[in-house]
Amino acid sequence: MTTGQLKKFPEGFLWGTATASYQIEGAWQEDGKGENIWDRFSHTPGKVQDGDTGDIACDHYHRWPEDIKLMQEMGLKAYRFSISWSRIIPDGDGAVNEKGLDFYDKLVDGLLAAGIEPYVTLYHWDLPQALQDKGGWANRDTAKAFARYADAVSKRLGNRVHNWITLNEPWVSAFLGNMFGVHAPGLKDPKTAFAASHHLLLGHGLAVPILRANGNSQTRVGITLNLSICESASDSEADKVATAKSNAFNLSWFLDPVFKGKYPEGVAERLKGAPLPIQEGDLQKISVPLDFLGVNYYFRFIIKDDSANGGSSVQEVQLENVERTEMGWEVHAPALYRLLTYLHKEYNPPAMYITENGSAFKDEVGPDGKVNDPRRTAYLQSHFAAAHQAISEGVPLEGYFVWSLMDNFEWGYGYSKRFGLTYVDFDTLQRTIKNSGHYYKGVIAANGIE
Repeated sequence: MTTGQLKKFPEGFLWGTATASYQIEGAWQEDGKGENIWDRFSHTPGKVQDGDTGDIACDHYHRWPEDIKLMQEMGLKAYRFSISWSRIIPDGDGAVNEKGLDFYDKLVDGLLAAGIEPYVTLYHWDLPQALQDKGGWANRDTAKAFARYADAVSKRLGNRVHNWITLNEPWVSAFLGNMFGVHAPGLKDPKTAFAASHHLLLGHGLAVPILRANGNSQTRVGITLNLSICESASDSEADKVATAKSNAFNLSWFLDPVFKGKYPEGVAERLKGAPLPIQEGDLQKISVPLDFLGVNYYFRFIIKDDSANGGSSVQEVQLENVERTEMGWEVHAPALYRLLTYLHKEYNPPAMYITENGSAFKDEVGPDGKVNDPRRTAYLQSHFAAAHQAISEGVPLEGYFVWSLMDNFEWGYGYSKRFGLTYVDFDTLQRTIKNSGHYYKGVIAANGIE
């Protein structure tokens, strides 16, 4: 690649990959770790495809030195990972398990020794089961317990970890887990879900000043939201109204309280989740200024109003003849550009990162020992181009974390969906960098795309 053909990214642009503790670590009962809601959920028959669990997963808990070598081989500048709350505080609140902290201590030191910047997510969906037994995120006390957990972790790691993410995708925790029932804890109660969404944000707001206090002048704190922009199926007024309703639930429900100190009106009422358990001072805590916004983008929604046909006033449209990933998600990179420019204009976060973006395709190791995955490479190339376009128009995007470093436990889908830049043989746990991983190495080395 010559410079003349390259779309260069800004100097210092951070290229990384992302993972989550339950999806890769395994060692579900080792060294004092407590049970979490995904342990319980995956061990419940019928909840996860093929009866898969995260008991072993990628065995990262034992193979982390090998995985850091993979990161070095790809030339990664940063690695975003999450901490297992129940490894640190097995009952969710109370006594701290030093062996749990020791694991992340070693991981952080190993990353820094390899020249890889750690970006640490405190909560990626794996609530300690003991807290779920007391009401989970619908219980206000869970937000306070989260703040104490944030304190314990950042006291140990805050001198070396400078970039913290409080929550990953609270929309998923609240709604997929408590309203639609397809994620742990598997509940289907709108009131519980909306209460959980508020207490997740309250936990975030309580944790931010603690993370700063236990850090130093380099400490930066953000939150990661899954943001699928909703676009209207037509120019009709009814479709536009339906799309606005959908965006209020999918985008504004978490963005507005974090950046504007208020919830969008009417959403909880419309979805039977009102009243919210808001107490005085909550929204001031939730809207504490942040250093960055983490954006997880995979797909857009196309919305229409079908009420004239006896359907819903908000209905998702499935386009025909478009490329889709193994998840059934439309491949549409231009919506990432539109999302980033919208966030910049509407919320103006001081900085943004793509904290997750990637694709699942059917992968296999070929006779030559390589994993040829041209569709994933093309997917990444188009999304990098969309990000580059947004940056060129003034969006303060500072880094990009591809999901994922390696194939892993894909929640309710078990091991049936492969998102990794590295292929994992789940029988032998052997890792093989896919061709997309080698492509990514070239992007990082050039800090640009063709």
